Amino acid sequence: MPDALAAAYDVLLLDLDGVVYIGASPIPGAPEALQRAKQAGVHLAYVTNNASRTPAAVAGLLSGMGAPAAPDDVVTSAQAAARLLADKLAPKSKVLVIGSTALRLAVRERGLIPVSTASENPLAVVQGYGPGLDYSAFAEGGLAVRAGAIFVGTNADSTLPGPRGTQPGNGSLLRVIANATGVDPVIAGKPEPPLHRESVIRTGARHPLVIGDRLDTDIEAAYNTGTDSLFVLTGVDTPRGAVLAPPHRRPTYIAANLDALLEPYPEVTRSKADAGTAPDPNTAAACGGWTASAAAGDGALTLTGDGAAIDGLRALTAAAWAAKDSRGGLEADQVAAALDRLAAAGLRI
Repeated sequence: MPDALAAAYDVLLLDLDGVVYIGASPIPGAPEALQRAKQAGVHLAYVTNNASRTPAAVAGLLSGMGAPAAPDDVVTSAQAAARLLADKLAPKSKVLVIGSTALRLAVRERGLIPVSTASENPLAVVQGYGPGLDYSAFAEGGLAVRAGAIFVGTNADSTLPGPRGTQPGNGSLLRVIANATGVDPVIAGKPEPPLHRESVIRTGARHPLVIGDRLDTDIEAAYNTGTDSLFVLTGVDTPRGAVLAPPHRRPTYIAANLDALLEPYPEVTRSKADAGTAPDPNTAAACGGWTASAAAGDGALTLTGDGAAIDGLRALTAAAWAAKDSRGGLEADQVAAALDRLAAAGLRI
């Protein structure tokens, strides 16, 4: 697949929740797309903000769904947080761990000693998501942070996708200790650089592509590290969010799902707008059979043409970003009609 999108990169850094699976269920077609990419020689790595599972457990879950994965292919925010702590602390320093066994193992693998109470005088507190967390764990962590311990969070996702809908994530749980102590945690996971650094170290990537479903974590992380990114519409964020995204949350590519990795990416071109339609012709963009531009007068985005709805979104985002940058802002009502057009073409808005 020499012309496929994936062929332009040496490693694909794939998010998991919302990209490969949701909860315990694979996203339809995702494992098969990854199998085909692997067979074509693409290096896959799975990079997750979820610190509740070990790499081996994640690899087992992926393999059970039909996705190609070994433990060495998985990089977690627990590993990134443990390396961050190891860079700050002397070997065998005590770290109070709030989270799963996976987080404790990651801390131990970096030569640190995981503990559970503030009375053991830990030099740091690290917190990651775990469904079994209770009040006593937060209380011990708060006491340690008040005593001067470094406070590190594996990730700051306010929510996480689940089979019954969106649920509170580790970012929401971190506020318990932060609110009680007045100390904000240092974050290891996306969108901060430590997890990306961990991924590059473990994979040896020189020109990776970040793939994710969240603009505020996956795509912003790529921006923060100067890395190209692919935003897929199978998880948390929607086309509306992409159209209105600020510069630091704009993906390099947009796709409906992971099948786009195996295909040439369609060109998004600057289109010459009709006279009187776009006061700034630089806002006009075209992809596939669609053209988008900022209209005169109220500045609303217009979308004309037909074809694959995802191509319409690609044209619309390019025009919207150009309009937002040239005018200093873009309101939701200015893109509503264009998004309705895409919804009518079959896109989940």
